[in-house]
Amino acid sequence: MTNSQLELEDADVIMVFGSNTTETHPIIGSIIRRAVKKGATLIVVDPRRTEIARLAHLHLQNRVGTDIPVINAMLHAIISQDLHNKPFIAEHTEGFEAMAAAVKKYTPEYAQKLSSVPAAAIATAAALYAKARNGSVCYTMGITQHTCGVNNVMALANLVMTCGHIGRPSTGLNPLRGQNNVQGACDVGALPNVYTAYQKVDDPKVQEKFERAWGVKLSPQVGLTLTEAFDKFGQEVKAFICFGENPAASEPDVGHARAAMSKLDFMVVMDLFKTETAEMADVILPCATFAEIEGTFTNTERKVLRVRRAVEAPGEAKPGWWIVSELARRMGYNLNCKYAAQIWDEEIAPLSPSLAGMKWEVLNRQGLQWPKPTLEHPGTPYLHPDGKFTRGKGAFQVIEHTEPAEIPDEKFPLWLTTGRRLQQYHTSTMTRRAPGLSDLLPEDRLEISPEDAKKLAVKDGGPINVRSRRGEVTTKAWVTDRVAPGTVFMSFHFWEANANVLTNAALDPQCKIPEYKACAVRVESAG
Repeated sequence: MTNSQLELEDADVIMVFGSNTTETHPIIGSIIRRAVKKGATLIVVDPRRTEIARLAHLHLQNRVGTDIPVINAMLHAIISQDLHNKPFIAEHTEGFEAMAAAVKKYTPEYAQKLSSVPAAAIATAAALYAKARNGSVCYTMGITQHTCGVNNVMALANLVMTCGHIGRPSTGLNPLRGQNNVQGACDVGALPNVYTAYQKVDDPKVQEKFERAWGVKLSPQVGLTLTEAFDKFGQEVKAFICFGENPAASEPDVGHARAAMSKLDFMVVMDLFKTETAEMADVILPCATFAEIEGTFTNTERKVLRVRRAVEAPGEAKPGWWIVSELARRMGYNLNCKYAAQIWDEEIAPLSPSLAGMKWEVLNRQGLQWPKPTLEHPGTPYLHPDGKFTRGKGAFQVIEHTEPAEIPDEKFPLWLTTGRRLQQYHTSTMTRRAPGLSDLLPEDRLEISPEDAKKLAVKDGGPINVRSRRGEVTTKAWVTDRVAPGTVFMSFHFWEANANVLTNAALDPQCKIPEYKACAVRVESAG
């Protein structure tokens, strides 16, 4: 996030793209609710009519996979109506002319043909955002989990810079992280292409720095993402350590993922419970939970927060860092990890420029937002102050619309899009073990429009089969106006009817994220 969560409350226009915020990020959802009560205008761009879409002053219900036409049409409307922030563009950006030329063809009327969003609604949303005093954009995986995910984000960056809504409080481009420490995991190098603080593994100076710190020779080769690695299982990849992840339920096309894991010579799972993935493991190493460890979480607004042990871990469960340290020692390298504070002060902070000014003793008393490069630096509530971008000038990009990797046809005529629900979480490793939550949502149902349900003779609550080119699930129908005709939705919380049996493993060519949000299916009554 370029900005902080609470700043949303003082934005006068908030645009939410591809995010079911009140269900999947309820804390931020409550902040947006307060902003609306204070008078903020809320615009939601989403294929589903979710709770936050119903709360919105303007809901642009676009067809799955058409965010770029809508965003580019907003840019067209803003520029053609002379609403763009010329001083900001001239002083703080480059490449505007090429971008402006590229969006000329994306008139609101042209975008309507591609996206099904009325041209007048696109033009209205564009004017509201451009004229805002403080305009804030939020987005989540409805934007990123596409084969054009990177381009979706770049298009949003174009929109934000065109209006100059960045580098000030209550503005910015704000991805809402889906898990409590996914930001922290990325910050400390749990990615295949960077070390801590996003220092690139193929940069010779970075490589030399970490070789000197760790006393070993390091490869300059960028690694594989998880979804890429599955295609290498049983070939280049012989062994797999799976730490706090459940790919047997969470990977796209889980049938392919399970088949790939069965080809491994050896698999270790480190987790809290015996997940679907752990059932396939050769060895299970039990981990301590968040309530049984000392450490840090870094939340969606880049704030590093202390985690304190409340109870002792049961049985042989150990902190994750202890297990990793022991594995390294027994494989011939001494990580010298003794306790959480030492790992932070001696390993993470000294090697990470954006975290260098954070000491464990201070984190013990308060959360701090990176970048905090020195002890004297106060931390950073919002990024790029006064348009001073990290790279110098903000770079506009020419972004064109591309269709998802798989589109509906006669055999599979419906779009399937996937996501989460409020009462369960991810693959339900923990939440389905909580009786109260399972009482609230004991099963999932496929959302289908009344028009499609009538056409297919599907009854609300009735059993249905959902098929894609990769597999089939049986579930129940939820006939609702939450989805438009031609689109259906379900979650991946329940192994009995997991949307990821159906989803497509096609990847964004740049960041290699799978296209969870768009694939073709057919629905038939199972009664």
